[in-house]
Amino acid sequence: MTGNHEPIRSRYADVGGIRTHYLDAGDGPPVVLLHSGEFGASAELCWEFNIGPLAREFRVIAPDWLGFGGTDKLHDFVSGSDRMIRHMSAFLRVMAVQEADFVGASMGATMLLREAARPDCRFPIRRLVVSSGGGFVPDNTERRRLLDYDGTHEAMRTLLRANFHDQSWAEDDAYVKRRVEASLAPGAWEAVATARLKPPTRPARSNFGQPDTIEYERIGYPTLALAAAQDKLRLPGYHQALTRIPGSRVVVLEDAGHLLNIEQADVFNDLVRRFLLDRDADAGANEPDAGANEPDAGANEPDAGANE
Repeated sequence: MTGNHEPIRSRYADVGGIRTHYLDAGDGPPVVLLHSGEFGASAELCWEFNIGPLAREFRVIAPDWLGFGGTDKLHDFVSGSDRMIRHMSAFLRVMAVQEADFVGASMGATMLLREAARPDCRFPIRRLVVSSGGGFVPDNTERRRLLDYDGTHEAMRTLLRANFHDQSWAEDDAYVKRRVEASLAPGAWEAVATARLKPPTRPARSNFGQPDTIEYERIGYPTLALAAAQDKLRLPGYHQALTRIPGSRVVVLEDAGHLLNIEQADVFNDLVRRFLLDRDADAGANEPDAGANEPDAGANEPDAGANE
């Protein structure tokens, strides 16, 4: 597998008996990419347009979450997403990652933010980039359509229409086929759908439409937050919650939907690269007067590429 002439290696690690798949490319400071959580999601499908460009200057490590992609299809009915975090933390120890920049998309971004706000963060974070993560997540019509995915091509087109602003992704038969095949790999659909199971003694309760409880003010890492103006899975202005991160930079891409790292890959790659290479970003962490949340920080400006 290659991405923009950079070889991308598909590998496996044994993490406490769990066979864990990851993609590995490039040399340099480590960057860990944590993928989204829709049906059929994986490191490859989420980051295929980002790994190669970033690997020119960094060592990029893109693991599949527990239950996703090539990683064992397991779900913890007691601790849920916290088990995924513990598994990922153990994976990083196996990989001897002592400090890294972390980039998350959608589910990966929200889980990164939640972990970064903990006083005993289990990830060795240097800097954070979060894409379409955090903030209030509404239980809206588009979200319910994602949850109703039944493995058919038409249902996958519906899922893609919700995740992209440019509807050509949902009309690309080859792309839809790849996504469907990934979602129907042995155990893949079950691992994602299982999270919605509830015992009959508990009242029905969606994971969506609940208050956002992340304590953003506790996040002490330099943070770049990317949001999409055409995100159908979020409410307008949801990204304002991310301005509560001290010294954060929030950039809104106008012509993009939820999976903006795919839809606006060139813009995303450029913004991430510049942020991770910016030595001044470290100095701006925890300083509210750093100006990082002001509209002129690159959001919506023509030279940021967001409107191209």
